[in-house]
Amino acid sequence: MSIAAQKTTYPAIVMPTMEEDAAITAAALSDPDAQPLTDAQLGALVPMKTLRGRPRTDNPKRLVSVRYSPEVITYFKSTGDGWQARMDGVLREYVARQAKSTP
Repeated sequence: MSIAAQKTTYPAIVMPTMEEDAAITAAALSDPDAQPLTDAQLGALVPMKTLRGRPRTDNPKRLVSVRYSPEVITYFKSTGDGWQARMDGVLREYVARQAKSTP
């Protein structure tokens, strides 16, 4: 039988009785290191989804497709990681110089 054809069986989930649940809750509440969060702490929580990835920027970069000569790509890649950011910096400097020289 192939691995894909094998059926996976999971153990049944057994919920605690009301008495067992009360005992578990009492034990958890008696632990000084595991106290429930206060309303203020709950209010300060931030969903993990908002913390993931890079911070949002007011001026996001745009994805474009551009063709450069092989010499330009080889040079910038030879400068190591972050070569695309360095290329962006060179282009930004050029734009700033052009903006100053244009009346």
